[in-house]
This record gives sequence, C-alpha cells and structure tokens, in this order.
Amino acid sequence: MADDRPDSVRSPLDRAAARTGHALADARAAGGAAGRLRLRQLEVTVVIAVQAGLAAALAALLAQRLLGPGAHVFAPAAAVGTIATAIGQRARRTFELLIGVGLGILVGDVLRDLLGTGSWQTGLVVTLAIATALLVAGRGGALVGQAGGTAVLIATLAPVEPGLELPRIFDALVGGLVGLGVVVLLLPVNPLRVLDRATEPIISTLTTELDAVARALTTRDADAAVHALERMRGLDADVGRLNEALSGAEEVVTLAPVRWRRRARFHRYAGAAEHLERVILYARSMARRSATALQYDEPIPPVLADAVTRLGQAVRVMRRECRDGEDLTDTRRLVRESAELAGRAWAQGVRSYGDGVITDLRTADSELLRATGCDPDDANRVVRTAAGAGEAERRPPLRAHLPRPARHTPRARRRIRMARRTRARPEPFRPPTRTAQPT
Repeated sequence: MADDRPDSVRSPLDRAAARTGHALADARAAGGAAGRLRLRQLEVTVVIAVQAGLAAALAALLAQRLLGPGAHVFAPAAAVGTIATAIGQRARRTFELLIGVGLGILVGDVLRDLLGTGSWQTGLVVTLAIATALLVAGRGGALVGQAGGTAVLIATLAPVEPGLELPRIFDALVGGLVGLGVVVLLLPVNPLRVLDRATEPIISTLTTELDAVARALTTRDADAAVHALERMRGLDADVGRLNEALSGAEEVVTLAPVRWRRRARFHRYAGAAEHLERVILYARSMARRSATALQYDEPIPPVLADAVTRLGQAVRVMRRECRDGEDLTDTRRLVRESAELAGRAWAQGVRSYGDGVITDLRTADSELLRATGCDPDDANRVVRTAAGAGEAERRPPLRAHLPRPARHTPRARRRIRMARRTRARPEPFRPPTRTAQPT
C-alpha cells in the first residue's frame, strides 16, 4: 500500500512537508517557552521594583529623621543599589558598599591634602582609589564602584562643600540597612516558589527531550536525536537562572525569620538542583551517542527506549515530590525500573555506542538517586543491583543451570574419604608365577 512505503521512496514534496511540520512544531514549542520565560521575568521585575520603591522611601524618611535636614540623596540611592543587585548577594552588596565608601573617603582625603584640587588631581585620586579597592576585593563589583564614586565626590565637591565624608558614610549605612531590611523582613519572597518557578523550564525541557530521544530510538531517527541534543544544549541559561534563584533563596531562609521554617525543604531543593545539572550533562551524552548509534545502524533493543522514558518520568515525579514536600519513594522506584530496563537492554545485545548510551543512562540514574538524598555508594549499589537483575532476567547466569552436588551425611563423607585413600594406596609388588612346561 502507499502508506506502507518506506521513507527512502517518498517524494521530495513529502519530505519537505515533513521537515516543515517539524520546524513549525519546534517554533511553537520555542514560542511557548519564551512566553513562559517572559511571564516569570515580569513577576520577578514587579517584585524587585516594589521592593526598591519601598526601600527608597524608607531610606529617605529615616535619613531625614536620623541625620537631620539636608539633601540625603545617597541614602535612597544606596537602598535601591542594594535591592537591584544580583539576587542572593544583597547582604554582601551592603557590606561591599560600606567598605567602598570608606576606602574612597580615605584615599580622597589623603591625596587631596597632599596634592590639592584640580582636574589631574581628580584623575589621580580616582585611579588610586580604584586600584586600592581592586587590591582589597580582588575583583570588580560594588566595592570598587563605590570607592571610585566616593573618591570623585571628595576630590571635586569637598573643596566647595566641606564635611561630606561623615554624612556620606551614614547615608550609605542607612540606605544599605534599609534595603536589606526590606528584602529579608518586610517583603521577603517565598524561596520555594522562586525555586519552583526557576526549576520548571529545566524540568519541562529535559523530560520533553528525553522522551524525544526515546522516540528517536524507537523510530531509528538519528536527526530527531540530534535535534533533542541541540535543544538540551539551550538549557545553560535556565541553569544559570536556577543558580541565581538558589542563591537568593538561601539568603532569604538564612536572614528572614518568617522563612526559617522552610530551611529543610530548601536544602532538599538545593541538593536536588546540584545533581540535576549532572543529569542534564548525561542526558546530552545519551542523545549524542543515540544519534551516533543510529547513524552507524547499530542494533537498538526496544527496551532501551523504555529505560530512557522511565528516566524522564522519574525527573518529573522528583520535581512534584520536592515541591509538595512528599517522600521521594516514587522517584526511587522509577529510577530502579529505569536501571533494570537498561540492564535488560544490555543483555539483549548492543554495540559500542549503544553500550555508551546504557552507561550514561545508568550514571544518570545514580545521579538522580543522589538527588533524592541517597549516599553515593548506596545510589551506585542500587543502580548496579537493579541493572544486574535486568541482565539476569534476560540472560540468567550459567551457574543457575549447573547441577548442584548432593549433600552427604557425615557417615557418607567418611566413606568417600576412605574410598579416596584406598584408590591412592599403591599396589604391593607380586612376582609372576611360573607355569609347568609340558614334557
């Protein structure tokens, strides 16, 4: 029939239509992922904007009340700078801000007294202030920026408006503390919600592409495996955002008293995220080796695709159990099933690249078990035992078919020993007997 004809005899128009369909499906998936990413970014933007506005208002109010009348511009600026910095580094940003202001004031005052004021003196003051800050911090950041900015103010405005040093230090202190207080006391984010939203695109893409690799193995479509590999390589940006979310969540559960009760679940999430990155690496390796095995026309047991699918199911279930605070028994069960299916696939017979797929799959299973809290040795032992059970089910050990020796009683064993000694004893020499010769 026409529907049963192989792909090799399809017309160019049919192949072009198939490629167009795949391209449209990929475009729809990419568009949906981009829309979800923009929605998550919008939510984070709104939260940070509200926190920054509240911190600026409180810093300006406190500076007026505590430091007296005047243009305390730097207090709200410092508060906004603390809020708008990288999530998870706000406490460190506040500390660096204060140290940078102190270094700028120290270098600016000393050099202004020695060199005077002027354009070249300003350039030299800023150069030495930034060099000192880099030597102290070892890298760029808030400390270096604040040291340079404060040095500029001291070198240019101090001759016109003396007494800038002490107000700037107090403004920096008030602004930094207010910004930190808004983040950890007044409007602390829900750390688990942040982590769940950061994990969702990674889990969705990873499981979808694992299913795509399994379908590629089933249909022997090397191009589909290559496309899955390329899409999994695009997870690096999501992994970077997950690491930022982990840093911010750790800051919240450490400093915010209302979030202390979520520490245990946060640490479970953090441990799972560390091993999830390694699972992504092994999933990429599986996709690459699968494509190569199909290109070399190696035999692929059907059960191998089932093992890859079971790994994707385990990843989905792990996210749900971590989010809901459930026990991770279902995740461990699915991992064991994946390893058992991998062992069965190996017993059915694979070649070099197929063997590499199974090795990567078993390693990913071990990493996923470690993500559930298993000790590394226990995780390796569980995967090894499950894979061995799958191999034995398909190819039982030879010793299972050998006849077992019968068990003997003590009297039978003594009889056997006596028989062995008798056989080992040499026969005594007996001279040959002569027979009478006939006459």
